[in-house]
Amino acid sequence: MKISIITVCYNSAQTISLTLESVREQTHDAIEHIVIDGGSSDETLAVVAREGKHVAKLVSEPDRGIYDAMNKGIEIATGDVIAFLNADDYYHDVTVLERVAKVMQEERLDALYGDVEFFRSTRPDGVARRYNSGRFSAGALSWGWMPAHPALFVRRTLFKRFGGFRVDYRIAGDFEFVARVFQHGQLRHRHLSAVLVRMKLGGASTGGWRATVELNREMMRACRANAVPTNWFKLMLRYPFKGWEFLHVLARRDGRERT
Repeated sequence: MKISIITVCYNSAQTISLTLESVREQTHDAIEHIVIDGGSSDETLAVVAREGKHVAKLVSEPDRGIYDAMNKGIEIATGDVIAFLNADDYYHDVTVLERVAKVMQEERLDALYGDVEFFRSTRPDGVARRYNSGRFSAGALSWGWMPAHPALFVRRTLFKRFGGFRVDYRIAGDFEFVARVFQHGQLRHRHLSAVLVRMKLGGASTGGWRATVELNREMMRACRANAVPTNWFKLMLRYPFKGWEFLHVLARRDGRERT
């Protein structure tokens, strides 16, 4: 099973090295790494040239935002499965893609998703929060839950069947795609209870209260567009769970320090 990993980047010279290494060191033997650069003005392309000898395809040109860039990657991907790895994220260990391919192939899944560990730039080796994708189901869309996008692996045929990302979304285009594809409950998918990706806090969807407001507005629009019944109260209720994820990590850390 061939897996296409799409990395979208823009002026990511300070972070993309670890992302490239993460894909390069995977033990799976059928990987296509695609880098879609938005026309960086820093040393991003130089880093990719130096450390991305494994990169199968590189596109560098202006785009209309992250989802337009992702669509460009989808159009040129040739893998059986497609996933997205941001330019400041990396896989948890070298066996992630091998495990994903094995489970998806053996169980003939349309999609597989795992968990994500968030880390702070000030503590790159620490864990600030663990996002549990296991709470996701088609019915959970009404509450704003989706699989952690960097840890979501989908068959390329789903993009052919349902289309790519809508470029009129700035933050919640991944949620809109999940709502469009998963709401019917006809896909073969499941959760892999393991951390697959480590992700830095502070991206477009975690970048402060303004981003939070825009995210929820777009999620509401996505639900309406895909006939997912919801309301503002439901969407807001997921935030206590997110807070608990931070507190749970702190509690575990304190427990280890005391022992």
